[in-house]
Amino acid sequence: MMDRNQTIGLVLFAVLTIAYFFFMSNQAPEQPVAQAVTTSVAKQDSTTATPIKPVVAPTGAIGTQGENKEVVLENEELKITFQTQGAIIKDVLVKRYLTFDKKPLHLVSPANNFFALNGLNRNNTPIDLYSLFYESSQTKNAVTFSVTDSTGNKLTHTYTLPDKGFALDYEIGGSALKTWLNIAAPLELVWNNSVDKIEYDAELSRAKTTVNYYTPEEGFDQLDETTKDKVTEVVERPLKWVSLKQKFFNAGIIAKNNFQKAELSNVPTEAVGKIKNLSAKMTIPAASIQKDTLAFKFFFGPNQYQICKAVGDDYEKNVYLGWPVINGINRFVVVPVFNFLEGKIANYGVIIIILVLLIKLLLLPLSYKSYVSMAKMKVMKPELDEIKAEHGDDAQKVQAAQMKLYQQVGINPLSGCIPVLLQMPILVAMFNFFPNSFELRQQAFLWAPDLSTYDYPILLPFTVPFGYGSHVSIFTILMTISTLAYTYINNQVSTAATGPMKILSYAMPVIFMFVLNSFPAGLSFYYLMSNVVTIGQQLIIRRFVDETSLKAKLDENRVKIASGQGGKKSKWMQRVEDAMKAQEDIKKNKKK
Repeated sequence: MMDRNQTIGLVLFAVLTIAYFFFMSNQAPEQPVAQAVTTSVAKQDSTTATPIKPVVAPTGAIGTQGENKEVVLENEELKITFQTQGAIIKDVLVKRYLTFDKKPLHLVSPANNFFALNGLNRNNTPIDLYSLFYESSQTKNAVTFSVTDSTGNKLTHTYTLPDKGFALDYEIGGSALKTWLNIAAPLELVWNNSVDKIEYDAELSRAKTTVNYYTPEEGFDQLDETTKDKVTEVVERPLKWVSLKQKFFNAGIIAKNNFQKAELSNVPTEAVGKIKNLSAKMTIPAASIQKDTLAFKFFFGPNQYQICKAVGDDYEKNVYLGWPVINGINRFVVVPVFNFLEGKIANYGVIIIILVLLIKLLLLPLSYKSYVSMAKMKVMKPELDEIKAEHGDDAQKVQAAQMKLYQQVGINPLSGCIPVLLQMPILVAMFNFFPNSFELRQQAFLWAPDLSTYDYPILLPFTVPFGYGSHVSIFTILMTISTLAYTYINNQVSTAATGPMKILSYAMPVIFMFVLNSFPAGLSFYYLMSNVVTIGQQLIIRRFVDETSLKAKLDENRVKIASGQGGKKSKWMQRVEDAMKAQEDIKKNKKK
């Protein structure tokens, strides 16, 4: 029966949406389980990085003494400071962006990062090549750090920063790789990062911070983002890259010839001003040491889809855009359209409004079909009520009689809920796009200072339970009001909105108000504008759908079908009829 099918469609829509809101908002896609799990490989679990400690030099006292100087490379996007002790990156300033409290944004600093390059020398004594003192020489785009022994064997670290972009090329070379080191033993590149709070919402940032990585064998993978427990994994297969990913930025390293394996760690922390402690110990295979040069590339930049995509090897998956189908909608439709609009329009609130109008225009045929289907059921309601009154509580007879009525007038009972379900991927795509959209970061609109986090014009002196929080999001309240208004208008047409279903239809927006109160203002504003445009569409469509004419058309169909002129039954209707006939036969056989 139609009421039942519309009810199923609405409930399914609601259940899917609630499930996605509660379980997918802070979860990444399910990934293959790592081959092994071990204890943490980080050199510390504190909120600050471990200071560099000198270790045994490769030959005598080479590199154990010197002056620790700073060297700077700079382009349009980055200012990178190196130090001669260790020949390592000391600080990375991302120039075009600021933290939530308008301070310079550093993805690497001495207080939150630690690097080590551990190996064995010829005497099988541990050595950290990042603890030696080096001499430096610099050109416009590159700096080379070198240390030489008495026989002329040299170890070099060369960093090259192009004029534009967020990538830094890095090479380790020189004859010392073969003469100083035990070339049968691998090197271990250690990178620990104590992630600072750089976004307003620390809790959401914490849920979006983890270690991502890519293996040529199995593709993209990651450590659990949302867990509040320490997570460590050993990846016993070659890796192309490892990324220490935050909500809107990531710092990664890409190997030219793959790392042999890696030990990765994600440790949540509640320390003030900190988000998580991330660490990666990546093994450089012994075979690579035997070559003249080890080549890598660092990335320090935003989780912006097009920028990360240029890195290659699925690096753009640092930007989560949803499950495969949803990901496709975002990648090939939403992101290109959004990027096009932001190239033409400076106000991101206006961009969201235009995006809503384009999507609603695209979905207009489905919206029209859904409304017409509901209108058909509305004009048939008197006959459906008569069937219910005639057969009482015998659901099987009611269903059989209603299906017969649908067949007589040429109605497909699913034609009303199918358009609604077909629009579900767009709804979910937006739910994934806006919380992960770097473009909305620190973009103000109306009273919201940052569309990438919730608007908070009203802060409460207490915390409201059920996930609401200690603030009031005006966009979320307006979205809720618009949803209730749309529900009221829709219930004037829908025959399914009776009894418990009618109560549920009004309760759902209130439930979403609690869920969405701490979601980005951009998402709530999108849903608000989507509701407003949908209400406008409904009112306009209503003017073009005359229920009297619709009833006359159904009566005409009834006459044609009764006289055999109505054409063939739909495959769906034939399957339903066959299934009902089979049920009747089973019932008759049981009575015998």
